[in-house]
Amino acid sequence: MTAPPTSIRERPPYARAAVFAIAAVVIVTHLAVNAWSPYGIHRDEFLYMAMGDHLRLFRMDFPPFIALAWNAEHALLGDSLIAIRFLPMLAAAATLALAAAIAREMGGGRFAQVLAALAVAVHPLFLRPGNLFQPVVFDQLWWTLTLWALVRLRGSGDPRWWLAIGAALGLGLLTKFSILILGFALFVALLIEQRDALRTRAPWLAALLALAIGSPSVIGQVALGWPLLEQMRVLRESQLAYVSYASFLSRQLILGPAFLLALAGALALFRRADLRPFRIVGITCVTAFLTVMLAKGKPYYIGPIYPTLFAAGSVALGALASTRATRVLRIATVSAIVLFGLFIAPAGLPILPPPAMERWGEASGFSVLRRTNQGHLLRLPQDYADMLGWEDLARAVQHVYDSLPPEKRAQVVIAGENYGEAGALEFYGRRLGLPNVVSTAGSFWFFGPGEKPGAVVITAGVPRRSLERFCGVVTPAAHLVNDWLVEEEQDRTIYVCEQPRLTLQELWPGEAGHN
Repeated sequence: MTAPPTSIRERPPYARAAVFAIAAVVIVTHLAVNAWSPYGIHRDEFLYMAMGDHLRLFRMDFPPFIALAWNAEHALLGDSLIAIRFLPMLAAAATLALAAAIAREMGGGRFAQVLAALAVAVHPLFLRPGNLFQPVVFDQLWWTLTLWALVRLRGSGDPRWWLAIGAALGLGLLTKFSILILGFALFVALLIEQRDALRTRAPWLAALLALAIGSPSVIGQVALGWPLLEQMRVLRESQLAYVSYASFLSRQLILGPAFLLALAGALALFRRADLRPFRIVGITCVTAFLTVMLAKGKPYYIGPIYPTLFAAGSVALGALASTRATRVLRIATVSAIVLFGLFIAPAGLPILPPPAMERWGEASGFSVLRRTNQGHLLRLPQDYADMLGWEDLARAVQHVYDSLPPEKRAQVVIAGENYGEAGALEFYGRRLGLPNVVSTAGSFWFFGPGEKPGAVVITAGVPRRSLERFCGVVTPAAHLVNDWLVEEEQDRTIYVCEQPRLTLQELWPGEAGHN
């Protein structure tokens, strides 16, 4: 890449104190929410903790970063709700700090940096991932880090920044395969804007570095026969089939005033002379947006481009001539983004108990936030419904287990219908003294059947008709009803399954899935 103009190299001072204060408020808010939240652990969090407990770095059906993160958290902090979500809250704070840093690299002063950080800090698109132990928040961080390194590359002209781009993309590949969309978008942007860079070694060395760092994700897919393809097929049929271009675009509007800031940023990257060196960043973001939309991805999949677009929009707003009208516009923009963020905060943070959250959802008019991935309308946002009922389920299973005679308890295996049930029973089972948990769902299939043959199986969520194909005797032992949950889990029966027609080991072909 050619060296940038001298003016680009002269960066304004970093508004360190203000940005760090915003980041500190975000961290303290997450700490407080997780200390006093009326909700518990999310179903996906159980899965990712189980992945860490069954870690096989080069034989995992999902990218293993989240499993490694859990092992680090668990070893250092334990398994409280605050401990589980500690790294996500740090990642959320780092993302807003990077948004401010991008604004600075683009020439934005204190106002632009603070506005970019605030836009990330107060919106549910970033608040909710920062409060959940899922790959999403880390994916947002690695996308933003990649785009920041790209901005630094354009601002400094130093080709060594390609290594930072490669490292960030590699961490993304280790975390979530959606980073490939960003890699593709960057390649397209290079073809359009900076084709000569592709004739140098630096981009290709960056690609090799990314592949080396993310290699456990790729090797795991090869070793297990590309389970990603089956996961994508199921995802398309069960969830993405409900995503249309119109719904994808309309869900972006939930950003509220921040969407206008992002739109202004995208336009500024193409139209403003002072941002001309960063046009490649705009092309990358727009290409990624169109790719996700045309592939009918979930609307939040494209969330990671917004910190960069917020930064560009903030720079454009801050660069306007200082007049009474522009001062009013800046105050109005900051106020609108912050007030909207405060208004919609219950959608991003689990701060209201279920009855109050249901009333807020009905009064606010944001019914779209209560729609499931299949389009059903719940009483609560699906993420919140997925944080309820798990410990009750584990205690009900414990009661059934304790009621069995000793000779049967010695043979018991516990089975969950889906990864939420299996993960919750494994997590709470350690505290409650429950035996091994198995499941044929998702990643649990690859964890294997364990050592016991399954002479006595306590099941949670498995339909009776499915059990009767496997067991000679199926006895209902407990019944749980909770209409705050997702539809398929509002009414669950716990069964004791005996006299199996096949052992669990016979159900798992060969050695696939064994620990």
